[in-house]
Amino acid sequence: MKRTKGWLALACVLASLFAPGIAAPAWADPSSMRFGIEAQYPPFESKDANGHLQGLDVDIGKAVCNQAHLTCTWVETSFDGLIPALQGRKFDAINSAMNATAQRRQAIDFTTVIYRVPTQLIARADSGLAATAESLKGKHVGVLQGSIQEAYAKAHWAPAGVDVVSYQDQNQVYADLVAGRLDATLVLAPAGQKGFLSRPDGKGFTFVGQPVRDEKILGSGIAFGIRRGDDALRTRLDAAIEKLQADGVVKALARKYLGDIDVSVK
Repeated sequence: MKRTKGWLALACVLASLFAPGIAAPAWADPSSMRFGIEAQYPPFESKDANGHLQGLDVDIGKAVCNQAHLTCTWVETSFDGLIPALQGRKFDAINSAMNATAQRRQAIDFTTVIYRVPTQLIARADSGLAATAESLKGKHVGVLQGSIQEAYAKAHWAPAGVDVVSYQDQNQVYADLVAGRLDATLVLAPAGQKGFLSRPDGKGFTFVGQPVRDEKILGSGIAFGIRRGDDALRTRLDAAIEKLQADGVVKALARKYLGDIDVSVK
């Protein structure tokens, strides 16, 4: 009988900890951390021939973990599933070229901004297209589902008659662009350069028009996404990021993967 009462008491304690309106425990292990990542967006994150993760964000994640004295692992999921998976505690932080936007801040928190990159439109070099609603009216523009590029295109272009087509995989966007099923795609410029334009299937395509701008939608820059209330983790990651920025590590890694693109956050 006493044993039964003991189990009942334990059940009541556990139920109270996770009852509606009471937050689940935040990041609890001070020695390790799990990153969530979508590994199909080079040069930010992808896999090499042996299936190992590589890219700018992966290297930055490793550098931050080393600086913060954390043992880190990576969990793969689709880009549009990153925030739900973070909220569902599948991992502790998002390490996947995610811009800190006002909309995303309604669901999760972010670390300090690590770097910034422009968003541009890719189309055939002879298309005559520009990154404007007027130019793209009646055209088909592919975007990555759940991305800020999708949000921008739907807000600025779709109401003007542009067909914005969302995909779970940016590589499929490129395939449909080459096949003629799309007229253009809106991407982070380095991803478009490394993941498509510099490859054989990108021949005949180029960036068209100027980079698009809308800080409310496109955000203030790339940062790690974390769950609300994980203040200890954010403080630890922020300190590591700021040290790596001050030491020039972020700039050096960006140069390795992005060339001369200015990624400064100041």
